[in-house]
Amino acid sequence: MIPRIYIPADSGALALGAEKVARAIEKELKERGVEAKIVRNGSRGAYFLEPMVEVATAEGRVAYGPVKPSDVKSLFDSGFLKGGHHKRWLGAPDKIPFLAKQTRLTFARCGVIDPLSLDSYKSHGGLKGLENAVAMAPADIVSQVTESGLRGRGGAGFPTGIKWKTVLDTAGDRKYIVCNADEGDSATFADRMIMEGDPFVLIEGMAIAGIATGATKGFVYIRSEYPHAVATMNKAVAIARKAGVLGVNVLGSPNAFDMEIRVGAGAYVCGEETSLLNSLEGKRGVVRAKPPLPAIQGLFGKPTVINNVISLASVPIIMDKGAAYYKDFGMGRSRGTIPIQIAGNVKHGGLFETAFGLTLGEIVDEIGGGTASGRPVKAVQVGGPLGAYFPRALFDTPFDYEAFAAKDGLIGHAGLTVFDDTADMMKQARFAMEFCAIESCGKCTPCRIGSTRGVEVLDKVAAGIEAEKNLALVTDLCNTMKFGSLCALGGFTPYPVMSSITHFPEDFKPAPARVAAE
Repeated sequence: MIPRIYIPADSGALALGAEKVARAIEKELKERGVEAKIVRNGSRGAYFLEPMVEVATAEGRVAYGPVKPSDVKSLFDSGFLKGGHHKRWLGAPDKIPFLAKQTRLTFARCGVIDPLSLDSYKSHGGLKGLENAVAMAPADIVSQVTESGLRGRGGAGFPTGIKWKTVLDTAGDRKYIVCNADEGDSATFADRMIMEGDPFVLIEGMAIAGIATGATKGFVYIRSEYPHAVATMNKAVAIARKAGVLGVNVLGSPNAFDMEIRVGAGAYVCGEETSLLNSLEGKRGVVRAKPPLPAIQGLFGKPTVINNVISLASVPIIMDKGAAYYKDFGMGRSRGTIPIQIAGNVKHGGLFETAFGLTLGEIVDEIGGGTASGRPVKAVQVGGPLGAYFPRALFDTPFDYEAFAAKDGLIGHAGLTVFDDTADMMKQARFAMEFCAIESCGKCTPCRIGSTRGVEVLDKVAAGIEAEKNLALVTDLCNTMKFGSLCALGGFTPYPVMSSITHFPEDFKPAPARVAAE
């Protein structure tokens, strides 16, 4: 049997040197006259171990990492093609603690299969959900997704089944499925990992959504900063179309569904669904007033389902295993699993898929391993640049939409950025206002002007100019932005600002007072 070597072509792994490792392994194979097949898989998400190289042996796959090009010669000398021991030896990938503790449903195949092999996808349970869906009535598919409790994983947490039912029940000569892959939040990379490591699961989820709602056309809107994801998705769509997974007769059924990939021009606000629709239509990416809802009048004025990558990629397992199976995971109204992305100043950064319910402390301290710097954790921002900063006093908060909302926070796209005790929270609050000012589409005054005034007022606080009066003004600005902005960009910017002021008041004292306190 020809040995199979798995080397990630995932963007995160490439950034850590995976391509150099691949070239070194190819060179070593050639020099030694050894025949082997190299598979460029996705990442399993343990980025602190990337580049992680795996070898398929008679006893199963064996992982090595993080591998450097300088390790390659000694790896071969140690017999790594047969799983031999080496200083980079990690053993069976699914036994690595970071991976063994996970509950992988949506990401079950990511890092395991050849991303562009439909046979590999099917051999690991792929297309079973779509096979079930083509034999069902659209309303029954929608009911199953609704019963599963799946909510939008892009940040809003809106029930997916309700959105689908609205589109199904709305008359239209044409309907669309739009996948929001404009993953612009800090510390988020789950969408990219799926598109680069298991693209067919997203295609399958979109096809199911199309059959369920009567939509025959889909678009994946990918941010321009994801060139590898764009390339992989384009190849996967072509393969799926050729195999009959997409087209006029999906899997040989009477259902028609096809899709295309579109690339965004790099605007954070286009992660908001109506701005995204404008961009898809070739217009400037500005927020639309609602109503009408996109489910009623969306892309080109037609009924449109807009879902995040993870939402759509979670649908196939619901259609395969059933609503009850999926709903059995989680807590409260947060059902199923959530891919938590751990980044920032953290020892074990990466993607950790688990059922809702772990506490923030468990995620940061036990899974993330604390800070990379070794200093105490001061704050964790959950939900991207618009998420609240949580202090250690709130680390008992369970990872659940309602639990976070009750603490004036939000889960968002489940990205966590960890900060140690050297972080200046006044600077972080200022950054939030500055970020909003730069990224605002300009459509509404609270966001466009409020964020600019916010930067100016926080600068006055930092300079010690009437600190109490100006902090009161910041609070007033945040209330105006929260309740007066058209979309979440202006509406959520108060979360990082107010959480910084509330939980870290010592960082907002006038400069002389702060020095004295220290």
